[in-house]
Amino acid sequence: MTSLKQRKAQLESRLQELDNRLHTIGDELEGHNNPDIEDHATEVEADEVLEGIGRAGENEMRMITAALERIADGSYGVCGRCGEDISKERLDALPYTPVCKSCASAVEGKK
Repeated sequence: MTSLKQRKAQLESRLQELDNRLHTIGDELEGHNNPDIEDHATEVEADEVLEGIGRAGENEMRMITAALERIADGSYGVCGRCGEDISKERLDALPYTPVCKSCASAVEGKK
């Protein structure tokens, strides 16, 4: 079983990893300026992929930051929707999740 201290360290480590990755993506995006039209088109396609990865990373960082705030205020592991405990298995799979499996399924069912 993962302790709260271990969970916090895991989240902080992932946050740092994502921050490093986003800086690398930013550097890569800034470095593209090929004058050759075909190479430039390839770079634009690659940039679109990198931007998508960057957006996903930023979203995950926001979720991790929110999870760290819940750890700090003592509400980590409690569903933000129904107030029930989030299962350890779900937290192992998605350590930054703010909702239990039942509430996540209910939200997904409404989409």
